[in-house]
Amino acid sequence: MPDPITLTIDGQSVRVAAGATVAAAILSTGRTAFRRSVHGVPRGPLCAMGICFECRVTIDGVPHRLSCQTLCDVGMEVRTDAG
Repeated sequence: MPDPITLTIDGQSVRVAAGATVAAAILSTGRTAFRRSVHGVPRGPLCAMGICFECRVTIDGVPHRLSCQTLCDVGMEVRTDAG
């Protein structure tokens, strides 16, 4: 297993294996909702290959990043919008 790295998800420090996607890191915390639709419905990863756009999160201040297509990096700050 690759050496673990630490990132922050919604203010919580999370350790994951190097090479893990941000979506995998969020799911490892037990969360399934990453954001809410315009109607307030919880949304999370559906396709895991960047087509559905349901896994969008804010990464290091940049909104609407696809968590399923972004690899975790040391010190990365992730913010979900699941409310």
